[in-house]
Amino acid sequence: MTSTTRSDRLPSYLAPLPQRVENFALRYVWIIVAINLAGTAFGLWYYRFQFAQTPLVMWPFVPDSPAATLFVALSLAAWKLDYDVEWLHMLAFYGNIKLGLWTPFVQLVLNGPGGIEPWLYWFLIVSHLAMSLQSFLIYRYAEFSVGAVAVATVWYGFNDIVDYFVPLVGEFHHTFLRAELANGVLNHSVRAHDLAAAAAVTLTLTATFLALATRVKTLELQRFSTSERGPSTSESSDGGLES
Repeated sequence: MTSTTRSDRLPSYLAPLPQRVENFALRYVWIIVAINLAGTAFGLWYYRFQFAQTPLVMWPFVPDSPAATLFVALSLAAWKLDYDVEWLHMLAFYGNIKLGLWTPFVQLVLNGPGGIEPWLYWFLIVSHLAMSLQSFLIYRYAEFSVGAVAVATVWYGFNDIVDYFVPLVGEFHHTFLRAELANGVLNHSVRAHDLAAAAAVTLTLTATFLALATRVKTLELQRFSTSERGPSTSESSDGGLES
C-alpha cells in the first residue's frame, strides 16, 4: 500500500506535522526505522534491572517504550514493503502517543532530575517527545479500521490494568518510578503511583479518540471529494446512451 498524496486537510490536532516534514520523514523512512530499532535495543537494556525482578511470564508487559518503538519500526517497514498490517499500525499509533507523552510527564512532574544522570534525564524526555510526533505519520498509510483500533485499545487498556490496578503475577508491572522509591523499596501506595496511573489511562483514552477521529474525518473527506467530482464518467456515458 502506498502513502496518500492528498493535501493535508485533516484538522491540525490529527495531523499536526507540516506536510513537508511528513514527506521528508517518509522519504527517508529506513533511517527512522533504524533509529527506532536502536531505541528498542537501548530500552531493553534500560529495563534490565526491572526484568530481573519480574516473573518471566510478565516480561511482555514491562518494556512499554521499547515495545512502542519496535511497533512503529515494524509498521513503517511494513508500509514500505507494501504489507498492510492494520493492527500493527494501530499498536504503533497508540504506543508512541501514549509512551511518548507519559514518560515526559513522569520525568518532569513526578520523578524530577534527582537520582539519574542529567544527560539520561533529558534524553528520555526529548526522545519520547519525538516518539509522540512520529505517530502522526501513520495516518498517511493506515486505514485506522475499527477492528485494528479495537486491538490496540484492548492491548493498552489491559496494560493499564496490570500496570497499576490488578497485577497478575507479583507486583505492579509499570515502569519503576523514582518517585515511588524510598530507602531502596518501591512503595506503590504513594500519590505518584496514582498520578502515573491517571496519566496512562488518560493517554489510552486520548489515543482511542484520535484514532477514531482520524477514521471519521478521513471518511468525511473521501465523501466530500466524491461529491465534488460528481457522477462518474461511466454513469454519464450510460446516461448519454440511454437518452
